[in-house]
Amino acid sequence: MPSTNPRNYDATPSRKVAFLGLGVMGYPMAGHLALAGHEVTVYNRTATKSIAWCAEYASSTAPQHAPTPREAAAGADIVFCCVGNDDDLRSVTLGADGAFAGMKPGAVFVDHTTASAEVARELYAAAKAQGLQFVDAPVSGGQAGAQNGQLTVMCGGDADAFNTAQPVAAAFARAFTLLGDSGAGQLAKMVNQICIAGLVQGLSEAVAFGQNAGLDMKQVLDVIGKGAAQSWQMDNRGKTMVDDKFDFGFAVDWMRKDLGLVLDEAKRNGSRVPVTALVDQFYADVQKMGGNRWDTSSLVKRLK
Repeated sequence: MPSTNPRNYDATPSRKVAFLGLGVMGYPMAGHLALAGHEVTVYNRTATKSIAWCAEYASSTAPQHAPTPREAAAGADIVFCCVGNDDDLRSVTLGADGAFAGMKPGAVFVDHTTASAEVARELYAAAKAQGLQFVDAPVSGGQAGAQNGQLTVMCGGDADAFNTAQPVAAAFARAFTLLGDSGAGQLAKMVNQICIAGLVQGLSEAVAFGQNAGLDMKQVLDVIGKGAAQSWQMDNRGKTMVDDKFDFGFAVDWMRKDLGLVLDEAKRNGSRVPVTALVDQFYADVQKMGGNRWDTSSLVKRLK
């Protein structure tokens, strides 16, 4: 769906772009690019969604859809992508029908998938070998951030490619930051997910404890939210956790995928992440409860 908070787009010159993957994040992100005046061609594995997207944004710059990533990427200055995992990413970039086969020399591929640092480096090297540029650029901000054009984007790659993509990505990003070489964006997203896992578990325990103690937890959250306990999770998910509502975008299944990436990387670099590993198992408990599509704040369901 389009932005629920229409924004004023920067006066960025129109570019020819492609967007691969129209899920809950990609659909509105591509929409912001169209609304900003860019010439957008989209690809989605389920073509009916691409067709619906083009119909929804038909009043912008004549958006188009393509049957393959290669055809979507043909002639584009920048190809944006947001798919599910490493294998999905390889499937839309590599091979005869992959985007890399259709991109013009010097074009930039910007990957917003939360994937492994390993696949980011692999595709960076593959792109370089074909005269292309690649930026790993996972996002934070969830479905609401995508709809409102307020995503935080963590990037890894070369400065030239980053500088090409940044003004265009401003259509859907409030922050778009280069953090290092290829893979740095994915590693930064892992740091982000480690922080969220611990925060949500702590907030879950606090809510359950307070309810068991007979406190009015909405009132308590209002009070402690003005002090040192304040966090985005408390402000945006605390009261909905009290209300037993868990339909706010970022699903438990996706979080477990992300935490799996964290745990794999931790083994490679020798990091100790005991709290993250424990919370990952708590999310597995939520999945066993049937909460695969509940949002991440549903950790509290284990404690009630």
